[in-house]
Amino acid sequence: MALNDNFVLHGRDVLVFIREGAYSMASIVMVVSGAKVWTMKNAKPHPTGFWSEEFVTPHRKFTEAGFKITVASPGGISPTVDPLSFNLVYNNNDASKVKEQQDYMKRFGPALTAPMRVEDISADEFDVIFLVGGHGPMQDIAVHPTLGAVLIDMLDNPKKIVAAVCHGPAGLLTASRADGTWAFKDRQLTGFSNEEETQAGFAGNAPWLLEDRLRISGARYIPKAPWTPHAVVDGNLVTGQQNYSAGVTADAVLKQLAVAA
Repeated sequence: MALNDNFVLHGRDVLVFIREGAYSMASIVMVVSGAKVWTMKNAKPHPTGFWSEEFVTPHRKFTEAGFKITVASPGGISPTVDPLSFNLVYNNNDASKVKEQQDYMKRFGPALTAPMRVEDISADEFDVIFLVGGHGPMQDIAVHPTLGAVLIDMLDNPKKIVAAVCHGPAGLLTASRADGTWAFKDRQLTGFSNEEETQAGFAGNAPWLLEDRLRISGARYIPKAPWTPHAVVDGNLVTGQQNYSAGVTADAVLKQLAVAA
């Protein structure tokens, strides 16, 4: 079984391809925010953290594919789930979906409550780095002092993958090269849009907007209509627009792993 320019993998086909030996035991580090609050423009703290669906859905898909997964947070802080991620409005008004996510995370134990330190991540140890969203990354991941170097190392290796979903791409802003240029300049990507931030009720009081910052930094930002599942693949860079894009973003990572094999 081999890939060519006309071969497209979708969903279960990706897992079958990987399990048949195209790529075995990939190692993935999922980075979650350690922030509990997001400091707003008016200086008031807004409760936040990492977004449940953006962690649970990719984690499940990667686990089903048989990959080794490590969770990391800044300083190894026990991460907080963004309380809004359990709001029925953001879960298709499906209470069972919320409970399923909560039950999934309860089974983790120390793997989630005592994660690896982001500061200790080495690009040599992982095939994929996946930045989980929620508003938390706007507080800590976007300004992390060591994350950028890891992202650059992985981005510059075509056999490795850099991925992020929703507000996770805020972490990409840390990746400045020695000459001051942004590593993701001119790359196609997506993330939580200004329109989505407005509809969520945060745009007016947000210190800065992710879409604006990505565009100003030089990204070729590609959105779809608000709340539409959407992932953008540019080489070994995979990004998803918002929480409803968590699944398609993970699927795109799995496909790229097969391509890189």
